[in-house]
Amino acid sequence: MPNLQDIRRRVRSVKNLQKITKAMKMVSAAKLRRAQERVTSARPYAQTMMRMLGRLAARAGDYQHPLLEVRDSDQHYVIALVTSDKGLAGAFNTNLIKAAQTFMRENSDKTFEMVTIGRKGRDFFRRRTEVINEYTDVPKLAVTHAGAAEIAHELMEKYTAEDSTVDRVFIIYNEFKSVLSQQVVIKQLLPISAEAFASEGDKAETEDQIDYIYEQPAAEILGTLLPRYVETQVFYALLESIASNHAAQMTAMDSASKNAGDVIDSLTLNMNRVRQASITREIIEVVSGAQALNG
Repeated sequence: MPNLQDIRRRVRSVKNLQKITKAMKMVSAAKLRRAQERVTSARPYAQTMMRMLGRLAARAGDYQHPLLEVRDSDQHYVIALVTSDKGLAGAFNTNLIKAAQTFMRENSDKTFEMVTIGRKGRDFFRRRTEVINEYTDVPKLAVTHAGAAEIAHELMEKYTAEDSTVDRVFIIYNEFKSVLSQQVVIKQLLPISAEAFASEGDKAETEDQIDYIYEQPAAEILGTLLPRYVETQVFYALLESIASNHAAQMTAMDSASKNAGDVIDSLTLNMNRVRQASITREIIEVVSGAQALNG
């Protein structure tokens, strides 16, 4: 049985750890509030762009663009995996990595390459599959649109190059639902689905019956906006991932603080028992010594 000094030392250690987890929870809560505001602001923009592109696609006729081109081979996939740079976020990174592994297993007849965004995904996959590029410091990439645009341009160049063998590009990230809930999303980034645009355009027309007068041909405007759409999707995925990461980290640190409190209570109870046993033993020794002297 550990002595009283060891238990007290352990209690102090756990209390110091609890102070750290509580501080990290407060930091994550503050960061989450800002990240959630950015996600809430970005969602209407992404949805409006999709509706606008749907209306344009409905008027562009038989329009062809490299980002809309569907390859016949369908054998070579590129995955852009968005994880975090740090741990202490519960199952946040584990769920993303498992989703990527499951997707690759379900398409085991395909050839995969990966672009990792975040250190955790890079560290896991760099010895398991071909990582063609890596990005770290995810919060810095999402501070401005430029960081996401750089990633999007690399993916688009990889897909549209003359000697490209890439047939599809996917992005995997965590979508922020609430503080306690984040959902892993696997979205096809390229080729852009023209059918989805068309259906979105039809839906928009039936909803509000808005029409536009185009200064340039609709096809020309669509060709300019398609790359911007890919940039927006990557930027949106980064914002969602950062908000989800802060939420997961806040939840994990809250659970860690509660667990530390349970450990402290258990150790305190054990410490009191050891102290009581020590006092009882000393009393018995005193009484036994007194009886021996009297006898």
